[in-house]
This record gives sequence, structure tokens and C-alpha cells, in this order.
Amino acid sequence: MFDKIKNLLSQDIGIDLGTANTLVFVREHGIVLNEPSVVAVNAETNKVLAVGAEAKRMLGRTPGNIKAIRPMRDGVIADFEITEEMIRYFIEKVRNRRKAFPPRVLIAVPSGITEVESRAVEESTLRAGAREIHLIEEPMAAAIGVGIPVQEPGGNMIVDIGGGTSEVAVISLAGIVESKSNKSGSGGGDGMDNAIIQYMKRAYSLLIGDRTAEQLKIQVGSAYKLEEELSMEVKGRDLMGGLPKTVNVSSEEIREALMDPVSGIVDAVRVTLERCPPELSSDLVDRGIVLAGAGALLRGLDRLISEETGLPVTVADEPADAVAKGTGHVLQEMDTLSKAVSSTSKRHQKKLTAKE
Repeated sequence: MFDKIKNLLSQDIGIDLGTANTLVFVREHGIVLNEPSVVAVNAETNKVLAVGAEAKRMLGRTPGNIKAIRPMRDGVIADFEITEEMIRYFIEKVRNRRKAFPPRVLIAVPSGITEVESRAVEESTLRAGAREIHLIEEPMAAAIGVGIPVQEPGGNMIVDIGGGTSEVAVISLAGIVESKSNKSGSGGGDGMDNAIIQYMKRAYSLLIGDRTAEQLKIQVGSAYKLEEELSMEVKGRDLMGGLPKTVNVSSEEIREALMDPVSGIVDAVRVTLERCPPELSSDLVDRGIVLAGAGALLRGLDRLISEETGLPVTVADEPADAVAKGTGHVLQEMDTLSKAVSSTSKRHQKKLTAKE
């Protein structure tokens, strides 16, 4: 009874704690925050100076005593203390002070997360001010967020392409039957950006930063031949002379640069399909594959995967918001869907509370 009262007098928050961006969903309000997962700190005192969008503007432009850090790597915590400060900042920014109790928090984590990594996420969130922690695997959250009927006994495939990872999962009866996760800096948007940076070095002896690489990916990047090819003017530093330099880059070149990370996503889909039980494979012929995550917006990726697998492929509406929306949907019915949340992974069946 007291738990129910606390739930009524507290706030429910869903967090898509991504490598590139963090999205926060507040129950009954929707997605209220979408900011880069970046923290700027004083290198001498380790004091946090800025978080989110303000900190990202400092990337590559800070003096020697200021470091702009991305504390998440491959979807998991790389810097425990900085991640804790970042989560605290985001929770405090959205928290309703009129609520009597600290918030319950549902966090989306990669499907391949280890026990140690999941514990790090839980402890960071508790220290940041949460009252109760629940974890849900990102593919499950993404599937719920795009409207896939995950509780039905039929097979559904979701491909969630985030900043640090790309995850492929076949879901049935509110559980992940088969999954494949690409990490190690090559599985998501970060891997694509790095591939573009390396290509510009090889092809033009031009050094560009992460932000420029991301702009290239968004403006002219593609996974499949375009009907009308694009081009973009790129500015950087000449590696030979050390002076600023401008070159014009075509979409064909960026497509070539993205070949390896895109092939990695396609291979992950193929491997998951090969491991999928035949009964569920037959469902996928009709239901197809759904792409979610910001990486799903890469031009022609749906067409390429469709050609490689022979299955229909669709890109979700607002794919970058899919995981956050999924946490929100679960939050709306947390008391009735808590079993479905815990069933996404045996490692996460036990909720963590501040008392523990």
C-alpha cells in the first residue's frame, strides 16, 4: 500500500542513455529532453563545467585546462563519475520538485550488457538521485516505441542503430529470442563518423573533426546508390602543410567510406536471421524488418538491407526517438508491465532501489 502511495507521489522517468545523445521521457509529458551525452570538465580540478548541448559546443575547441568528455562508449559507461554527474544533471533538469519522493527511473541498456556494466548504470543512477531503478534492453524498448506488438507469439525483427552500437533482435512473447550487437566503435553512428574521418585522411590528407564527419554523414551520406548524387564542401586542416584547406566531397565517396560499418550492420542482420527459429522466420516474411535509431536515417539503408535479405524493410517514424518512446510506453503502465520489463533479461529481473 505504501509503495503505491510513493508511486503516486513520485515522478516516473525513462532514460535512453545513449553514447551520442541522451533522451529523457517523463511520464504524462513525453520526451522533454534530448541532449548530447557530453560533459565538459576542468582538467585540473575535475569540476563539471557544462553538460549536454553546451558541452558539445566545446568539443575540439577547448583550452588546455578544459576537457570535453563523452563518458559513454559502445552504449555503456566508460567514466563512472562523469556519467553519474551527467545523469544527475539530466534528472534534476526534468524533475518536478512538487513531487514528495525521488523519481522511479527506467533506463534502456544494450542487450549485450554485462552484469558489471549493468550494475554501473544502476549505481550511477541511484547516486544521481533516483529512488528505484528498472532496466530494459534497448531493442525491446525500441520495438515497443515503434509500435511492434511485442507480447504476441509471432516473430518481429528490430534493428536499432544508435551512436555506439547497432543491435538486431528477434522478439516474441515479450522476450528477445535471438540478438546480435555490434560494438567496439564500429557498430553505430560513431563508427560511421570515424570511417568518414579516416577516408578524408586517406583520400585528401585532410583532418576533420567529429562534428564535420557527422555533418557529412547527414547531408550526403548513403548506403545505396542515389538517383541524384549529392556533394558538400568540407573544411579541415591539411595534414601535409598544416594549413586550413577546403575540398568538395561527393556522396559516392562518402558511400565508399561507409562501406565497412554499413556492411557490419547488414552482416548482423544476416547472422540473426540465420539463428532465428524457423517458426519465427516465416513470420518475418510477412512482417519484415523495422529500422530504428538515428542511424536508420542513413539514405538507402532500408533498401540495401531489403536487397540483401529478401525481406521487406521499413524505417520507423521518428526513429531516433524510438527507445525513449518505448521507455515512456512502459512507464505509462509500469505497474502492469513490470513483468514484461524484467523478462527482457534474466540479469535484470530484480529491481534496484535506493535502500539497497
